[in-house]
Amino acid sequence: MRHFWWRLLIFLAAASVPFYWLYLAAIDSLGPDPGKVLVDNLGQGALVFLLSSLTMTPLQRLSGWAGWISFRRQLGLWAFTYALLHLSAYLYFLLGLDFSSFGTEAVERPYITVGAMALSGLLALAATSNRWSMRKLGKRWKQLHRLVYPVLLISLLHMLWVVRSDAGRWALYASIGSVLLLVRLPSVSRPLSDFQLRKKKSSKLNKS
Repeated sequence: MRHFWWRLLIFLAAASVPFYWLYLAAIDSLGPDPGKVLVDNLGQGALVFLLSSLTMTPLQRLSGWAGWISFRRQLGLWAFTYALLHLSAYLYFLLGLDFSSFGTEAVERPYITVGAMALSGLLALAATSNRWSMRKLGKRWKQLHRLVYPVLLISLLHMLWVVRSDAGRWALYASIGSVLLLVRLPSVSRPLSDFQLRKKKSSKLNKS
C-alpha cells in the first residue's frame, strides 16, 4: 500500500475523534444536551472530510506530488462514515430509536430530507469507490463520481438549515467549498495545470 504510514495516521485520527467526543459526553463536558452536540459534531466532521477529499486534486496540481490523490478515496470514505454516524446519533439521541416518527420529522423539518439526500449520494460514491466498480462502469464511473459536487452543495444547505444561529461557521465551510468548486472550472484549472508544467520544466532546467 502506497504511503502506508500516512494512511494509518489518517485512519487513527479519524477513528479516534468520535470516541473522544463520547468520552467528553460521559464526563458531562458537552453541555446540557450532549446528544445534540454529538449529532452536530458528527455532521460537521462528515463535511470536513468531504471538503478534505475535494482538496486533494488541487493540492496535487499545485505541488506536483501524486501522493495527495492516494488519500482522496480514504477521506471520502470517512466522510460517508461520519455521515452515517451522524444519522445513527440522530436516531438514537434525538429520536430515541422511535423510527415510526422519522417520516413525520422529515416532513416537518425539511433539512432532514435534504440530509438524507446527501447521505444517499455519499452512499453511491462509497459503494463504487473500488477498482471493480471502476472497471465495471468504465467512463460512467467518472460521471457518477461528479455526484460529489451536488452532494457538497446539498450538505452545505443541510448545515445552513441546522445551524442558522451560527452563520459564521457555515460561511467558513461554504467559502472553502466555493473555492474548491471554482478551481475545477476550466478557466481556473488550466492555469493550475500550466503552473505545474512550468514548475516541472524549471526543475528540469535547474537539474541540467
